[in-house]
Amino acid sequence: MVSSPLPISVDILREEDIIIARQRGREMARELGFGLVDQSRIATSISELTRNILRYAQQGTTVLRPLDHLGHRGIEIVCQDRGPGIPDVQAALEGQIASARGLGIGLSGTRRLMDEMEIESVPGQGTKVTIRKWLR
Repeated sequence: MVSSPLPISVDILREEDIIIARQRGREMARELGFGLVDQSRIATSISELTRNILRYAQQGTTVLRPLDHLGHRGIEIVCQDRGPGIPDVQAALEGQIASARGLGIGLSGTRRLMDEMEIESVPGQGTKVTIRKWLR
């Protein structure tokens, strides 16, 4: 039986925390057996989501956890903040709301890089984005 890495929580309070979350995500993906391309996809997605936390909410949390569902292994990343929320989630997912200074991929690009994405957002209360990537 292969042991899974433990969940990791990274508080996103400053630019350096984006780098830490990205590195931890890449390390966990490697430990889980993801190839280099998927490691990069995961790291890029983490960068985009954590940058959004800083830009729009100034602080939040990113939790990285290994997944094992019916023998399928993967990684789940949950980015949560208590910022202004996303007024139109569908428009953001369709790329109609652009990323101002990030990598330019926005939520729609992040969704394309990952296998699953869920967004819960309440204007004035914050946003929770959950993304998953499964080993093939």
